[in-house]
Amino acid sequence: MAVHSSDIALAMRLADAAGAAIRPWFRRADIGLEIKDDRSPVTRADREAEAAMRRLLDAERSGDGVVGEEYGTKEGVTGRQWVLDPIDGTRSFTVGRPIFGTLIALVEDGWPILGIIDQPIAGERWLGVAGRPTTFNGQPTRTRACPQLDGAIIATTSPHLFAEGDVPHYMALVAAISGGNPRQGPVYGGDCYNYGLLASGHLDIVAESGLQLYDFAALVPIVEGAGGRMCDWNGDPLTAASPGHVLAIGDPARTDDVLEALHGVHEH
Repeated sequence: MAVHSSDIALAMRLADAAGAAIRPWFRRADIGLEIKDDRSPVTRADREAEAAMRRLLDAERSGDGVVGEEYGTKEGVTGRQWVLDPIDGTRSFTVGRPIFGTLIALVEDGWPILGIIDQPIAGERWLGVAGRPTTFNGQPTRTRACPQLDGAIIATTSPHLFAEGDVPHYMALVAAISGGNPRQGPVYGGDCYNYGLLASGHLDIVAESGLQLYDFAALVPIVEGAGGRMCDWNGDPLTAASPGHVLAIGDPARTDDVLEALHGVHEH
């Protein structure tokens, strides 16, 4: 599973195309906000950005599969899939918060091998490629050491997005980190942006559940190429078959601690 320079160049152009489609709609009143059947928001910017990326892929990689949040799945013949989330964090986008991102992944035989988080308003881009160091705006970036779970900084978009059965596990992890001190409580909001911040050494842990492939595929090469660990809530690697329970751990030495805290809760 090799990533070629042409794959990286194409992924960068996809991010450029998405950003060009998104920026004109940011903080406008007429973004065409709709609520989809799964109760998640979508805007004209989401649709235009994904359409722009798909046009490029149809022209240049017509044999590859495509998985996108807004326009579904196109089957391919190469064993490769481009996985697209034009705006991860649409709710942040709709309220004018520039902490959303475009996610672009290349998945081969179910394994994420290339990922981009692009924040088109701030002009920030993380690139992860399997077997290479992660870069932030072209410069290498690294996760930070986390000597103990107590006092680590954890982020999640919102615990309200968790399935009911996942909440006690998440809260047990928060308790192990904060010791009940609200000043050491979680950082909320951020969607994919949190994983970029973790890859750059500003956060220690991100925990989410209920994610789709287009929500997490791009994050895997970014976090792991920066020295971190991506896995599910059982510690298993993330693939196209993963159920959507996602952990990002900046310091892999804390993995067992995180998993023990998650599963130390007794359900009633």
